[in-house]
Amino acid sequence: MPEGSVKWFNIERGFGFIANDDGSDIYVHYTEIPSNRKNEDGYRYLRPEERVEFEIADGENDRLKAIDIRLVN
Repeated sequence: MPEGSVKWFNIERGFGFIANDDGSDIYVHYTEIPSNRKNEDGYRYLRPEERVEFEIADGENDRLKAIDIRLVN
């Protein structure tokens, strides 16, 4: 399973990017973040620099997207 670090995540817009350990940037949508990971307003989120593991799937416009995201301790 690939791993990487969160580059940035915009809570209001619900998306961001993960820097994959292979050097590529992977799109992430809030729906792929675990539902138990919500802020006080109820929005799913990731913090910059957090380590995550994920699966990679084909997304829109020929870009890759992260799915089944899990935090790495």
